Amino acid sequence: MSPKKIVVVDDDESIRKTFFLIFNESYHVYLARDSQEALKRFRKAKIDLIIADIKLPDLTGLEMIAKFRESGYRGEVILISSFPDFVEIDELSRLSISHFFVKPLDLEALNLSVEYLLDSKKITEKRV
Repeated sequence: MSPKKIVVVDDDESIRKTFFLIFNESYHVYLARDSQEALKRFRKAKIDLIIADIKLPDLTGLEMIAKFRESGYRGEVILISSFPDFVEIDELSRLSISHFFVKPLDLEALNLSVEYLLDSKKITEKRV
């Protein structure tokens, strides 16, 4: 079984690099610095999870996810933000956002969320 694919979209290079280092051993990790790059490179690709910041240049993370959904993407989505007050719960629900994290991130919780969304069998094995 080939590794699942994650796309990380964040304009902060240090966050992209950190996520790459955390997830690269278990998954194929692809990086994009903004919503336009992500849509251009991955809109038609078979990916399993998008991790995106809400505040991005050009389109917001929510607008970008809406475009992915319009293109037929039905995979998992984790959104992150330093500005949770600007996030509408109804919008997260409408776009089927799997999880939402507030910066500064709890990387252990984020890692568990990714494992849960992509490899729930791994989580079960850890608890047994």
